Amino acid sequence: MKILVLSDSHSSLSFMRRCIEAVKPLAVIHLGDYFDDGTVMKEEYPHIRFYQVPGNCDKYRCPPFVPETLVEKVCGVKLFMTHGHIHRVKAGLGALIRDARSVGAQGVLFGHTHSALCEYEDGLWILNPGSCGYYGGSCAVLEVADNQISDCRILRQSDLD
Repeated sequence: MKILVLSDSHSSLSFMRRCIEAVKPLAVIHLGDYFDDGTVMKEEYPHIRFYQVPGNCDKYRCPPFVPETLVEKVCGVKLFMTHGHIHRVKAGLGALIRDARSVGAQGVLFGHTHSALCEYEDGLWILNPGSCGYYGGSCAVLEVADNQISDCRILRQSDLD
């Protein structure tokens, strides 16, 4: 099963569509900046399960009751999903990783820095898909098998051709 992870789309709807069409995911996670981009994709692809959190640019782009962090099972794996600004990820990942481990997450997904990252550290996948709205665009794919993340990779625009 494939999970597509997008972040920091900043109105790059055509790149988001391209990612969805190329990856053909079972689920899509949008990690904010711009929340309404994820909403548009959810409407265009109603057969795909969508998860979203708002980013620091989303104060007026989503309802105020939308949580800034989600902890949910997606395709059988427990994920900690947030944009990253509330954990101050530009200064370091310590607080983010601590919070993800405290809830028993198998993966922690964040954006905000626009820098792609995919690492496995002591039983926890740490993933930032980069920005689908800047630097030519990037996204990430999580592969899930037997309720475990079996693979994680970053895809750039050239990988989608």
